[in-house]
Amino acid sequence: MAELRRRVRAVEEVKARTREFAAANALATREAATAAAKAKEDAEVAAREAAAAALRLFDNDAELVAQLIGATAEELERDAKPVTAARAKEVIEELRVRAERPRPVRRARKASAAVTTPSDSAPDSVLEGGLADAG
Repeated sequence: MAELRRRVRAVEEVKARTREFAAANALATREAATAAAKAKEDAEVAAREAAAAALRLFDNDAELVAQLIGATAEELERDAKPVTAARAKEVIEELRVRAERPRPVRRARKASAAVTTPSDSAPDSVLEGGLADAG
């Protein structure tokens, strides 16, 4: 009889642990789904803001911007419409600040002597000062 009670208790313990695991799994899955939904919403907002900023920067040429990003002009305009002009200007300003930041200096890989030696056929202006002097 004691053996039977011990087995019943063991089965009940397994059931209780299974319920705990199920509840913990449900909670973790819900939290992950909530986080994913939030990330998706944030990404959609960022995409709409980026579309609005791009349109402003390209003088509202929806056809051109649509070709550049591989979307339809109608889709682009629809996405950009809910973004306020003020927010689009903020996004543009953030992009300008980012563009003005100096790029990190990277060490160039050592190239072979044949690649680094200037070619005899290159114009003097390119060799002496770059392309800006060539014109």
